[in-house]
Amino acid sequence: MTIRSFNPPPRTLMGPGPADVHPRVLAALARPTIGHLDPAFVTMMDELKTLLRQAFRTQNALTMPVSAPGSAGMEMCFANLVEPGDEVVVCVNGVFGGRMKENVERAGGKPIVVQGNWGRAVDPDQVESALSQHPNARILAFVHAETSTGALSDAKALAAIARQHDCLTIVDTVTSLGGSPLEVDAWGLDAVYAGSQKCLSCTPGLAPVTFNERALEKVRNRGTKVQSWFLDLNLVMGYWSGEQKRTYHHTAPVNALYALHESLVMLAEEGLEQSWQRHHHHHLALRAGLETLGLELIVPEPERLPQLNSVSVPAGIDEAALRARLLSRYNLEVGAGLGDLAGKIWRIGLMGYSSRPANILLCLSAFATELAAMGYRTDGGAAVSAARAVLDQGADAG
Repeated sequence: MTIRSFNPPPRTLMGPGPADVHPRVLAALARPTIGHLDPAFVTMMDELKTLLRQAFRTQNALTMPVSAPGSAGMEMCFANLVEPGDEVVVCVNGVFGGRMKENVERAGGKPIVVQGNWGRAVDPDQVESALSQHPNARILAFVHAETSTGALSDAKALAAIARQHDCLTIVDTVTSLGGSPLEVDAWGLDAVYAGSQKCLSCTPGLAPVTFNERALEKVRNRGTKVQSWFLDLNLVMGYWSGEQKRTYHHTAPVNALYALHESLVMLAEEGLEQSWQRHHHHHLALRAGLETLGLELIVPEPERLPQLNSVSVPAGIDEAALRARLLSRYNLEVGAGLGDLAGKIWRIGLMGYSSRPANILLCLSAFATELAAMGYRTDGGAAVSAARAVLDQGADAG
């Protein structure tokens, strides 16, 4: 068998991630590769840190992209901040809260689980109760935007409770960075990680992180070595320091960092608040169309993540078969449910470059056509009209 160059089929990515990559970002990937210690690259690294601080809304000196996916950003936070025997309160209201719990265990910590309902935000009263009952806990970990369900938790309120109990916070913002309001400094978040492949319109493979001085003090005062050499902040920062002379740590993914730089330049050009507004406005348009089709979103409106919409599968519909039809007939990808929601929902993403009117209208039209073919009565024209009416109310947001 002769293996030839791989040419991927054209897809419209409206699942839980990755999202569509903007053409400007794809073009940035093709720029000439230079050395990761080249003076020109070092200058770009400093710009990247500045742009990430703007996106996170922070002044934290230690703000950088980890040279690995969002899961590595998560592991960096737990590996550096959790030591054997540490009690960590972990909020689990979906798959990624469960991964936080496992990170605590692998670091030798003792997870204290605040078990929430899938499809709902973390309950601040439950967190208050858990911290009151476990006064030795010094870390609260929670997911701001739970990608497995589409629930958005109140990070500001949860961080305030953590501060009252002298706890650091570790916060997952993989799906919220760039798409929903996130104020790292104003809300008092201590260690925060994200991903490049969602609302930033970038390729997968990088994990923006930011640590404040409270978190770094915990790292400096560790009694044990960080169990991961690659993710040890004390070593990585020798490369990502603000000085012109960098200590070699690893060969950075040069072209991927070009791409992230370009995506953050675009975010700054659009304006962070305008990006938040665009994602919310497009959610309202999609919601209008889905409701016209008779489809229900599982997350209550006040707790709903605009860029990740979890839709109940109607009785009698094979959710996997419908996704397969969308992919084969429309080159449209939407996501399946995970964990407790497997087989029960579709996850429709409106992230970054995927969050645009043409995608919304394609998605609604395709859903209507294929649901009708499977015996579910719908009015696709009415759904598209409902979405268009919302889009027309705020054309500047598109």
